Amino acid sequence: MAFDGITVAALVQELRDNLTGGRIAKIAQPEPDELLLTIKTPTGQRKLYISASASLPLIYLTDENKLSPMTAPNFCMLLRKHIGNGRITSISQPKLERIISLHIEHLNELGDLCEKKLIIEIMGKHSNLILTDENNKILDSIKRVSHDKSSVREVLPGKTYVFPPSQDKKNPMELEESSFSSLLHVQEGQKIQDFLYKTYTGISPIMAAEICHEAKLDASDACEQMTAEKEHALFTAFSNTMEQVKGGTLSPAVYYQKP
Repeated sequence: MAFDGITVAALVQELRDNLTGGRIAKIAQPEPDELLLTIKTPTGQRKLYISASASLPLIYLTDENKLSPMTAPNFCMLLRKHIGNGRITSISQPKLERIISLHIEHLNELGDLCEKKLIIEIMGKHSNLILTDENNKILDSIKRVSHDKSSVREVLPGKTYVFPPSQDKKNPMELEESSFSSLLHVQEGQKIQDFLYKTYTGISPIMAAEICHEAKLDASDACEQMTAEKEHALFTAFSNTMEQVKGGTLSPAVYYQKP
């Protein structure tokens, strides 16, 4: 299954159900691009594993521990200083992007209540873990990105956090049938599956094909050959999927095929 925005939305709902209100008891950095957070919740202790690996970025709840270096890396020490014993107040995902933000409330050195955000970007080779303050100023990241590495977006302490470029894709959470129809009509020579994942944020080719299946359409059908009836069926299937995302009613499942 592709790790697209819809998959991340289901994951965010699971994390909300399990971690909201919990306190961060331990922070470890087993590998240069990994974090393991131990979180005490009203229902018991949970462990959250996060990897910003370029080849296999992941985030999931686990019962397992991992060995950590004797001397904690700088980023781990920074997290312990700023969000150790902090309380997770909310977990969000912007515009169906592959980004998860943990909003964390904690007391600073003066005893004042502050908020930090641990931003988890699950974006292939561009994956990263970034800590910001309440004004979106970057305190540090597990991977620093200088101008030499990216002329589009620097990720460095002191910089203001901005979202990664969206490639001008539309937000499917704001789906309207009139704009959907207008966009569909200008897609000459393009398959409807390609139209969905190339036009809207968070939609993978696999999810686009599934939406076509729900609409009882062939994913390889050309956009310019769509009738009004087929167009409405495609919009309805797409809209129903987005309503499940908004309502947190997605039911992810794993299917095994017998050899």
